[in-house]
Amino acid sequence: MYSHFFKRVVDFILVLLVLLVIWPILLIITIWLHFANKGAGAFFFQDRPGYKGKIFKVIKFKTMTDERDAEGNLLPDNDRITKVGSFVRSNSIDELPQLVNVLKGDMALVGPRPLLPQYLSLYNREQKRRHDVRPGITGWAQVNGRNTISWAEKFKLDVWYVDHISLALDIKIIFKTVMNVLARKDINQSAETTMEAFNGHN
Repeated sequence: MYSHFFKRVVDFILVLLVLLVIWPILLIITIWLHFANKGAGAFFFQDRPGYKGKIFKVIKFKTMTDERDAEGNLLPDNDRITKVGSFVRSNSIDELPQLVNVLKGDMALVGPRPLLPQYLSLYNREQKRRHDVRPGITGWAQVNGRNTISWAEKFKLDVWYVDHISLALDIKIIFKTVMNVLARKDINQSAETTMEAFNGHN
């Protein structure tokens, strides 16, 4: 009953209350990034698979400019990330716009993180089960290693969550997420990707 109805209700109410409290902070960050990104905007949108693999647009704060070289190619990430963007990313603030995705019903507060659409065809039958629930802003894999564990371990944790979903578990994950952010544990602080791409085997 919780996973099919009450989880969505709890998510909606909690996110609405949080947004009512932090919207001034989000506004300041949006304006700050708008100018720091040199006209590239404060947000970016990416296609991600959600519940049952349905594609939606995930929202994040944009932490890099769109500066290009003489040939029109984007400069390397480390040359484009701004000081503001580095601060926003290192404190996981770039994930906060996904609260809007939760309000819309694309995501949940807690669930397997939404990955890239091109991975959908690479999952085995067991790994595909991670899409039996809405993806989350944080999840069981994120509080148990995040980018320090292998893809196989991450998928096992995702599926374990699907099989054990409960209000108590969600509260535990949210609490551990807050503690990890405050302790700056397992946070990606650079512009480089810290997890190798999934190829169906790793």
